[in-house]
Amino acid sequence: MKWAHFSMLACVAVLTGCATAPVFSPPVLSVGIPEEWTGGDLAVGQVDVEWWNDFADVGLSAAVEMALSRNFDLQAAAARLEQAAADARAANAAIHPTVQATYNGSQRRQNFVGFPIPGSEDEVLTTTSTNHGVSLDVSWEVDLWRRLRNASAATLAELEASAADLRAAQLSLAGQTTKSWLAIAGAQQQVDLSNESVESFRASAEQVRGRFEVGVRPALDLRLALLNLANAEALLQQRLQQLDATTRQLQVLLGVYASGSLETPQALPSVPAVVPAGLPADLVGRRPDLVSAERAVAAAGARVDVARADLLPRLSLTAASGTSTDGLRSLLDGSFGIWSLLGNVVQPIWQGGRLRAEVARTEARSAETLAVYANAALNAYAEVETALAAEDLHRRRVDHLTEATLQARAAERLAEERYFQGLDTYIPVLESLRSAVAAEGELIAARRLRLENRVDLYLALGGGFEQLELPIQLQNPDTGPNATTRTPVVEENAQEEE
Repeated sequence: MKWAHFSMLACVAVLTGCATAPVFSPPVLSVGIPEEWTGGDLAVGQVDVEWWNDFADVGLSAAVEMALSRNFDLQAAAARLEQAAADARAANAAIHPTVQATYNGSQRRQNFVGFPIPGSEDEVLTTTSTNHGVSLDVSWEVDLWRRLRNASAATLAELEASAADLRAAQLSLAGQTTKSWLAIAGAQQQVDLSNESVESFRASAEQVRGRFEVGVRPALDLRLALLNLANAEALLQQRLQQLDATTRQLQVLLGVYASGSLETPQALPSVPAVVPAGLPADLVGRRPDLVSAERAVAAAGARVDVARADLLPRLSLTAASGTSTDGLRSLLDGSFGIWSLLGNVVQPIWQGGRLRAEVARTEARSAETLAVYANAALNAYAEVETALAAEDLHRRRVDHLTEATLQARAAERLAEERYFQGLDTYIPVLESLRSAVAAEGELIAARRLRLENRVDLYLALGGGFEQLELPIQLQNPDTGPNATTRTPVVEENAQEEE
């Protein structure tokens, strides 16, 4: 075969590059973004990717790592990303020439009626022919207006958006697991408090019973003491049910059977140190949902360029070369070589306004994605500011409830002393016991809410977001590191649709 006939293909390979996604370029919001956070002071720096380790709880860290590796919803999201990567590779293939090898073999017998061979028993002249052919066919659309590259760039931007969505799902799962762990720790402390309360009410009821039996106190005191004991035992069962349900919920997140049997934390961890939040301007590159929204804007812009390029002419080239011979041994003999080269130019003239309508649609879609991005950015900033403002409020609430618990316990001891000294009725004892248990329960709940708010702050800041390595690597040799595949289409070169 004479490969010289394919010298044109070498030019094709040089001119054809792989598309890259548009560079990350967050749109500038029309609203003013402050240089520093207004909700509270934060240290300068970056949130650690594995921010859950800041709670210094080995069990919590192990649970989050287990959830990230075994959660089935996350595995399904990762599989969808792989599908999107395959779609991106398929879309990028349109930029390259298509090459296919073909083999054709045929055998034909032909009868010549009316031409008998003298002396032959057969009265019909017959001939048999055999033909073998092999060819290499190449077709390529020359991307004059970067229509194909922009289409591939849009697909890659959408793939990067999917990767950011997966990272957002990972971040969300880490937050859910952490909050479930904190909920279990808080529920366990509430169970411990209820057990202590039951024992306290039982001891108090026994003391009242003894004083009633010797005629020192009336039956009303005993009834009230037994009422408090029964209520405390009922509350204990409620706390146990909450602990059980929360434990099973965590097991689902961990990707294991919800048996309710799990080594759970016994106490809430301490509040981590101040979170390094960086500057507000850095948030758009740190939150995966904002990265995804920006990639959607970039993809929509590339789609606009594709729609505009559809108004321009298209140039396609087709080349074929091969051999056609009657013998297999001659397939590689250049003497039997055949070749063809075809060029094709198509210019849209009249399609009923469909192409112009597509340009208008993609432009409207681009405006929509830009508005969606702006709203997502404002919500992101609001989430950070809200969590920052709540930091100090939660701290103050915990401080006040700590003081309330101390005073309630002191009042409980004083009421019991006055009762057993015969200086007061049993009513103050009941009130002080209930108040002490309620105050301590509120304190546990407030400490858990303060920790959950810290989790919300980590999530609002992007949790040390790092863009996932995509399962597709497409590089463009003819663009620099800061180049973009989006090239404005010169609309003057387009012929108007009638």
